[in-house]
Amino acid sequence: MPQTHLSLHYHIVFHTKRNMPLVTPEWRTRLHKFLAGCVRIAGGIAIAIGGTDDHVHLFVGLKATHRLADVVKDTSSKWVHTEIGDSKFGWQNGYGAFTVSTSLLERVRKYVLNQEEHHKKRTAKDEYIELLKLSGVDYDERYLW
Repeated sequence: MPQTHLSLHYHIVFHTKRNMPLVTPEWRTRLHKFLAGCVRIAGGIAIAIGGTDDHVHLFVGLKATHRLADVVKDTSSKWVHTEIGDSKFGWQNGYGAFTVSTSLLERVRKYVLNQEEHHKKRTAKDEYIELLKLSGVDYDERYLW
């Protein structure tokens, strides 16, 4: 076979340090645009980015040559420090990344874009635990937060 054909889509979730409500509505859209730019600069495609005051969801398409850890690392808190002026802002060290089947692309895109409405009914912690369970990821709740 002379060509490589890929469909590599990831739903990535990361939280603010100690799940503090630090991402305010006043600059949330700017943060999402920055994160989309990070993905684009890395050579990926930001399909959707959403979140609330304590976490963010990135739905991205990546190439086979991407290292997921490098793409996430490029979304550092430095932008918030310099552009927003919040030197205390930080992301948690860990994150969740879940592969997405082609048949679910549109559903996940809508889910990511609808975060504010979604979290009127459930917490980010509950949502994250459900994602872990649905994906069959083993975890120890003592080390989630």
